[in-house]
Amino acid sequence: MTTPPVASAPLPSAPLTVAAVQADPVPGDVPGNARVAAGLAARAAGAGARVAVLPELFLPAYHPPTLAADPAGTDVAATGDGAVDDPRLDPLRAAARDNGITLVVGAAVRHPDGRRTISALVADPTGAIRVGYDKQQLWGGERELFDAGRRGATLLVDDWRLGLGICYDGCFPEHARAAAADGAHGYLCPSGYLAGSAHRRDLYYAARALDNTMYVVFANAVGGADPWRFNGGAAVYDPEGRPLVRGADDGEAVLVATLDPAALAATRSAHSMLADRPADQGLPRTALPA
Repeated sequence: MTTPPVASAPLPSAPLTVAAVQADPVPGDVPGNARVAAGLAARAAGAGARVAVLPELFLPAYHPPTLAADPAGTDVAATGDGAVDDPRLDPLRAAARDNGITLVVGAAVRHPDGRRTISALVADPTGAIRVGYDKQQLWGGERELFDAGRRGATLLVDDWRLGLGICYDGCFPEHARAAAADGAHGYLCPSGYLAGSAHRRDLYYAARALDNTMYVVFANAVGGADPWRFNGGAAVYDPEGRPLVRGADDGEAVLVATLDPAALAATRSAHSMLADRPADQGLPRTALPA
């Protein structure tokens, strides 16, 4: 098995301001959570953000008992081409359109073939909403409720290429590397990290940034009741894995940072792992006797 070569993608021509959001949605309240998300998006846009990332499964909330008990009420339906036309999400459409911002927000999606996925919806400045990406790496009991996604995805905003991942995807170096191989300049990760996981939360996404010399935008849920209590810490990491902004372990926050193509170029010049990576990366291997 060989890994694909890194795509040759030009660096972006101008900075891009983004927001990583941490917030506490209400389990099962899709219309209420959509209104909250719209307000958070407006806050992000007011601080200059062109892209805002909200947590995993934000619209129904990451609360497995509710997701299991009421799939009809917690899911949004997608068409065959990924469009989502659910009136409960009208506040998101309006927020994206009125503020000229692109929103990435977590949802439970029902596809025409019956699959149910943990997905990242993308609301763009025209007001359209579509399924941007379906989570490929399911964690623990998620496998009892959801189907795994089938492919990666890259979001294009101006001339920035932003790979999409969701939570547990970011624990697999190969996932972010696939985005980098596709020419990504950044990696957006709506997530749901539980209380007690701060060490891993703060390690994985910084590592993915440095592994691939790209920006990482990590959103996370916060609050809730045990055992589904989440620990915030939303952050934007620079291409060396340093946090440009990071939220506290509790409390709602909209964390805004600017992705700078000059910093991206300087990092990739100084740390050329992507360019130096051999296609066969340690294959074949030899077993040595002890």
